[in-house]
Amino acid sequence: MTEIDTLFKNRKIRIGQLLPFGFSESGDVYIYSTSLVDGQFEMVVTVTKKGKVSAEVIDSFSKEHYVLHRVPDATGAFVGKVREEYEGVLATVADACFEPDVFKSEGARQVIQYVREKYRDELQFLWKRFPNNAIFRRQDNAKWYAALLILQKQKLGLDEEGTVDIIDLRIRPEEIGDLVDGKKYLPGYHMNKKHWFTMCLDGSVPIEEIFRRIDASFALATK
Repeated sequence: MTEIDTLFKNRKIRIGQLLPFGFSESGDVYIYSTSLVDGQFEMVVTVTKKGKVSAEVIDSFSKEHYVLHRVPDATGAFVGKVREEYEGVLATVADACFEPDVFKSEGARQVIQYVREKYRDELQFLWKRFPNNAIFRRQDNAKWYAALLILQKQKLGLDEEGTVDIIDLRIRPEEIGDLVDGKKYLPGYHMNKKHWFTMCLDGSVPIEEIFRRIDASFALATK
């Protein structure tokens, strides 16, 4: 897997951000050009309308393609400088023109859209070591009110194989005992189990109920 494949894995293009960032449209692709190493190289990034990314580095004087920055065994201060700036440009493009696309289930997508439309919040991926974990938090006090994760079902105590998208939500402590049943409503995964519970986003709980519980969790996320 190349550095581009790794960086843009599980990301979805935001077409509307390309032109403001500095890309120009050329036929079926978008092209962005910038200089590297004090103008010694030109880096050209190409993005298709489906979000496929490619990049090349061209020597500004000879006009030949430079490739050493993509050779893992190539070492030295100069190669390292080119590689660092090259990867920095790609990371900036990824952050500015793409959005995370980790959660694939219909339930997760509905939750993300609901929160986006009602609360104007976006998922925040806080942990590089755990790219399948993300949270929603209130804008006024930065407190979390939901977490989305992808887990092995057996980690939830379910007697099933495979993975599932889950959501952790806040709840009043006095309501936990009546709600959690070990099947549809589970103890909060990696959360304080007196204040959080977990649901699978696999259709086992109706989406309208999930929306209502998101609203209740949002209301509980106060100082």
